[in-house]
Amino acid sequence: MAVAEPYIPAIPRRSRRTATRDSRFARVGVVDRVAIVMMGVLTLVALAAPLLAPHDPLTPAGKAFINPGSNGFLLGTDDVGRDILSRVLFGLRSSWLAAIGVILSGLIIGGLIGLVAGSLGGWVDAVLMRITDVFLALPGPVLAIAVVAALGPSLLHTLVAVAIVWWPFYARIVRGEIRSLAARPHVEAARLSGTGAIGLMWRHLMPGALPAAIVTASLDVSALLLTLSALSFLGLGSPAPSPELGAMSARGLTYLLEHPHVPLIPAAAVFVLAFVANIAGDGVRDLMGDR
Repeated sequence: MAVAEPYIPAIPRRSRRTATRDSRFARVGVVDRVAIVMMGVLTLVALAAPLLAPHDPLTPAGKAFINPGSNGFLLGTDDVGRDILSRVLFGLRSSWLAAIGVILSGLIIGGLIGLVAGSLGGWVDAVLMRITDVFLALPGPVLAIAVVAALGPSLLHTLVAVAIVWWPFYARIVRGEIRSLAARPHVEAARLSGTGAIGLMWRHLMPGALPAAIVTASLDVSALLLTLSALSFLGLGSPAPSPELGAMSARGLTYLLEHPHVPLIPAAAVFVLAFVANIAGDGVRDLMGDR
């Protein structure tokens, strides 16, 4: 005699990709999600700075030392009457785009060197890693001072100097990931099936090392913003009256006691940028943790 089994309603099945995406986002905290969104907003604000700035950042728009919120100036004016809000927006634009440029150059140069060194190994690996060690030994700020002294003060010259010492970190990280991936079964199977060295690099090794490089880049944004702002504060960026956050704080230090908004507002913008970028980097790390 057959025994009747209880009816169990069918549960809708979700695709593996959807479940993986949900679990991945579940590991990212609310603060990290907010920071990632804020970084997206700050990026849009930086790109749209020419449209959002109410005044020309290089020319006076009113009287000097207008307090924030007075006479239609949301953040006040500086010592020559330039709108601080407009200058902060353009300073945010230059700092953010400069940091992205240095990080992209580091990812491309360091990633390629780490990919080749880790994939080929042997004497190629040894030579490329010794060259990387040489660049790692170069002090970034001292090199930036030397470059600016030789070529003249310019944001481009400062970026070149920082980029020279920034790519070795990515080369080391990518090389380590590649060496770890090279021993995986799927890479060994591809090698035994006759896949060439270039095919192994681009199809099997580089995609596996990319998440680690992206996480490192996201965590590097805040450090790079602070480095560039510090160099600008020391006068190694574009000459006055270019709107750079570090330089604006340095030039306004004279008025710290009488008109504190002049140096403190650009400094606060650097703090917000670095703080949000640091938290967003943690969020990106959690987001890509299971890749």
